[in-house]
Amino acid sequence: MCQLSRLWDKGLPLDARILRYTAGEDHLLDARLVRYDVLGSIAHVEMLAATGLISDTDSSAICDGLRNLATEFAAGEWSIRLEDEDVHTALESRLSENIGAAGARMHLGRSRNDQVLTALRLYLRDVAADLATRIENLRSSLRGVSERQGSVPLPGYTHMQHAMPSSVALWCGGFDEALADSVAGLHSVQRRINKNPLGSAAGYGTPGLPIDRNLTAEKLGFDVAQEPVTAVQLSRGKAESTLLFEITLLLQDLGRMASDLLLFYTQEFSYIALPAEVTTGSSIMPQKRNPDVLELIRAAAATAQACLDESLLITAKLPSGYQRDLQRLKAPLFRGIDLAIESVDIMAFVLNGLQFIADNIRLDPGIYAAEEANRIVREEGMPFREAYRRIAERFVK
Repeated sequence: MCQLSRLWDKGLPLDARILRYTAGEDHLLDARLVRYDVLGSIAHVEMLAATGLISDTDSSAICDGLRNLATEFAAGEWSIRLEDEDVHTALESRLSENIGAAGARMHLGRSRNDQVLTALRLYLRDVAADLATRIENLRSSLRGVSERQGSVPLPGYTHMQHAMPSSVALWCGGFDEALADSVAGLHSVQRRINKNPLGSAAGYGTPGLPIDRNLTAEKLGFDVAQEPVTAVQLSRGKAESTLLFEITLLLQDLGRMASDLLLFYTQEFSYIALPAEVTTGSSIMPQKRNPDVLELIRAAAATAQACLDESLLITAKLPSGYQRDLQRLKAPLFRGIDLAIESVDIMAFVLNGLQFIADNIRLDPGIYAAEEANRIVREEGMPFREAYRRIAERFVK
């Protein structure tokens, strides 16, 4: 077991209650950041060696040690404990135990503030790309519905009344465009994500050290080094909230799709059939097969918006520079991300087994009224408003 020394330790005691409160969930939440903190640390250490601030020998030992720790973590051989406080102490303390004094050289020229933000941005960059890929898979499932049954007629609704004729293809197409817009939105988030914060330290740079922030930006695939250093902490929460905003819009679209399908699945409509494996049962009513999964998808947008609101409220009116409040961004951010991934994947699964029941779909004759008015205009040259009134007389009761 490694001897614990948190990165900020000065040899003074810390009350266990303060540790529990200030560390919060970080020792659990940071598990998803281990790989990214290792990547950021390796780039930083290689930069320190390139600028002559540490030796190549120490750099090699540190980088090899970090890679080994990442492999061991992925294999479940160690975990981040509450006593570690966060991923940064967990890695550095274990590294120093494994390779000796060289491990203590790793933190030169950075703070936990730019370190965690680097890991977060590397993680968010991957998450945004991964979620976009998952949405493309959902679009494929939606196109599958259209290809199987696109010609099946559907009533188009306004005010919950039959309005104009539609079809399964048109229904699918509307949601497909919305999903394409979500993919574009996720790509646009990269503008805020892909700025290198490393080397900004606690928000005011590294006086007296000739670090090369452009080199770490290049190593980590960031577009630019974020400048000036005082801008970095001011930007905290912006990429996070932008991603959560796109997630909220995405889940609102999925919620509307789920709402349609829930209506179509009622006995009164019976427009669709769902396979047994996507429905649940009732604990008291033997006949019931419930579309619970669609109800939970419909509710997901509320959770996503709550995550977005929490993120925005945490950063609202903070003074410039780093504030510990920012630690609380992780929980709503990760919760929103996980919910989006789960909801997109499960909706794709539901759509793959969805069937429209054409024999149960009846269109009210009045649904063709607008089309008939347009026909009169074309064939008789009548002004539209007059044609509109002529057709309306058929339906006045």
